[in-house]
Amino acid sequence: MGNAQWREGERPREKLLERGVQSLSDAELLAVMLGTGYRDCSVLTLACELLEQFGGLAGLMRVESPRLLACPGVGSAKYAQLQAAMEMARRQALQVVKASDVLSSPGETLRFLQYHLGSHNREVFCCIFLDSQHRVLCCEDLFFGTLDGAAVYPREVAIRALQHRAAAVIFGHNHPSGVAEPSAADRRITERLSAALGLLDIRVLDHVIVGRGREFSFAQEGLL
Repeated sequence: MGNAQWREGERPREKLLERGVQSLSDAELLAVMLGTGYRDCSVLTLACELLEQFGGLAGLMRVESPRLLACPGVGSAKYAQLQAAMEMARRQALQVVKASDVLSSPGETLRFLQYHLGSHNREVFCCIFLDSQHRVLCCEDLFFGTLDGAAVYPREVAIRALQHRAAAVIFGHNHPSGVAEPSAADRRITERLSAALGLLDIRVLDHVIVGRGREFSFAQEGLL
């Protein structure tokens, strides 16, 4: 069912243009991205069904491609559109962080890590390497795990930090369970990493845990 066949009130693109993107619901935003529905299913109905099936936008962004592609009305083109939109958001957030001192924009750093890590359905541990002015040099995903966790090796982090000539680092990893609170293992690895990098005069500015739509900052909680 195309845009011309939507009932009154089911025209999210027109609503966006008239009232602004903030006026759209999650389903309407998704409908704009998807573009079209299928057979007797409008794009807005398709969007609602996908959000319900996968637990909202966060769940939809984390779902593995075979499951999403198996849904009626979702083909490779729509899947590619969703992935491209997510990557654009991630790159925009990284660009903002790179353009500023991360200590003066902690909110932007948290936003970038949510975009960067929040869509993974397995655990990923990343490092943001910074220069002596706390400007971002790069962000690298260094360790990958399962739903049960990721093995993190201080030696490998130290090697990468020295290769980038980093003066400081921010760690980030996700909890696919959605809970952002640090585990005992998270606290231990943060202590080990801080101790190892401290011997090299590389400062650990923060360790951010990304959950489902929320983050936990070791620095903000006074744990560093």
